[in-house]
Amino acid sequence: MMLREVVATLRKYYGSPAPPPTTDPFELILWETVVYLAPLERRSEAFDELKRTIGTTADAIIAASRRDLEQVTARGILKQHTADKLREAARIALERFGGDLAGVVRGPLPDAMRALRLFPGIGVPGAEKILLFSGRASLLAPESNGLRVLARLGLVREEASYARTYAASRELAGALPKDPALVTEAHLLLQQHGQTLCTRTMPRCDECPLARGCAYARSTQMSPSRRPKRPPARR
Repeated sequence: MMLREVVATLRKYYGSPAPPPTTDPFELILWETVVYLAPLERRSEAFDELKRTIGTTADAIIAASRRDLEQVTARGILKQHTADKLREAARIALERFGGDLAGVVRGPLPDAMRALRLFPGIGVPGAEKILLFSGRASLLAPESNGLRVLARLGLVREEASYARTYAASRELAGALPKDPALVTEAHLLLQQHGQTLCTRTMPRCDECPLARGCAYARSTQMSPSRRPKRPPARR
């Protein structure tokens, strides 16, 4: 299957995905940092609590007490370490960029990448996702769930390391329109599919709308003739 066909099929099956939590680059850094090893629902809860109780500007986080920060980061593990990362991110934003990253991401792409990677926990995939969600660049930037979907479909060769597999996925964005909003939709649909049907263990291939064109499904001799079930209604 071609990537455009994959995205169209997933859109028909799941509907349009919910948008990213924000388009502000510093808030996207906080979103990536606010909890460690927590599911998406708890990350969303922590980010909402951060916005409500402390604020999401660099000044607000620097001014917050450690106790208040840890109350937010406790929704994941290593709450003390995560609170330190939030404060370090705020310090870098203030000292290096005057607390405003909007101008940074609008600059030359290599410079924007280098700037975002200064922040704790932000590697190449995280930086590219921030540039995508902020509308700066049409980078597919698949996270682990989406990357697994692409590898199982046979669109990306699965390498020995995550970094090499991720690097191989960069060219796929060229198959999509050069529109960050459309590439963001593709990113989110691939993520959703990897979290619901194409899971790491026990993937539900017999329910998958992509099964007919999936290399992994064929290799497991799954019969794709069964009609895919509709996903549960959103709440």
